[in-house]
Amino acid sequence: MPPRRRALLLAALAGTGPAFALRPRPLAFPRDHGSHPDSRTEWWYLTGWLQAGGEAPIAGFQLTFFRSRTGFGDSHPSAFAARQLLFAHAAFTDLSDRKLMHDQRSARAGLGLAEASADDTDLVIDRGPREWTLRRATVDGHSRYDARWQTAGLSLQLSATAAQPPLLQGDAGWSRKGPLAQQASQYVSEPQLVVQGRLERGGRGREVTGRAWLDHEWSDELLAAGVVGWDWIGMNLFDGSALTAFQLRDGAGRAQWAGGSLRAPAGAAQAFDAPAVRFEAAGQTWRSPTTGARYPTGWTVHTPAGRWTVRPLLAAQELDSRASTGTAYWEGLSELLDERGQVVGRGYLEMTGYAGALRLTS
Repeated sequence: MPPRRRALLLAALAGTGPAFALRPRPLAFPRDHGSHPDSRTEWWYLTGWLQAGGEAPIAGFQLTFFRSRTGFGDSHPSAFAARQLLFAHAAFTDLSDRKLMHDQRSARAGLGLAEASADDTDLVIDRGPREWTLRRATVDGHSRYDARWQTAGLSLQLSATAAQPPLLQGDAGWSRKGPLAQQASQYVSEPQLVVQGRLERGGRGREVTGRAWLDHEWSDELLAAGVVGWDWIGMNLFDGSALTAFQLRDGAGRAQWAGGSLRAPAGAAQAFDAPAVRFEAAGQTWRSPTTGARYPTGWTVHTPAGRWTVRPLLAAQELDSRASTGTAYWEGLSELLDERGQVVGRGYLEMTGYAGALRLTS
């Protein structure tokens, strides 16, 4: 990312953008699948696993689009004013050769180069042969997300179709992230997405299937003062359930807030109150050779719906995005075990703030 664009982004994330204005409200779709350009920070986060003719996963994938309102140039008439920035991260965890591939893109919105539609999920960055896209459409009454990205030696095209209605996290989509009213987000998940697509790598193409999870979240002020990062899981259980859990940590590793939910295959979600969720590190860590950060290689997650074990399928799944967002974080395919030690699902674990504090507060 060019230095000026990166400076604008970091200033926006540090809180020099618009003042807090987000309030809880009923969500309406498809409009709220689209972007919310008046909010400071927003992301669409698609993760999952891929199979190729068998039950065992061959890979994990992640594609995330971010939008940030800079707070600069709102009244400037020029089309070149950097009012909104878009950037994207993508990663591919190959379980056969035990390697992670990842890439990142960034652009200012507009000028025909990058867009985030306010009408529905329709995201594009770097138009042309190198473009990355994430788009939603309604097909036979169900949401279908079409994603495409490519990097050196790898191309992935996926369709992820909803088998369940959207999951409104927290209180009807209003997800608290701290003790103050403004420390919250609007948060919608689409778990148990049925994936079909095509993977091309090293000149070889193959058809793939799998399961995915999509999170869409927007906020003006996400983190309380003193919070340096979070630990989060989004797990698709094999029985059709969906488990979410997160904690926000201070610099000493103490939990400052927590939450999550469990939705049965066909039923309402059970939302978790903050005091009822607890993350307990397994005791072992993986040290990144790139950043030197140490990440827990497993967790026990205590919730009102039971105790769960989260175990990464590959320790080395750190994404170094310092060239775009100025941070590095761990995000990778993991498996979920129940209290009997049985593997009951898979999904993604995200750990931020271990390679340096995030800057998402005002």
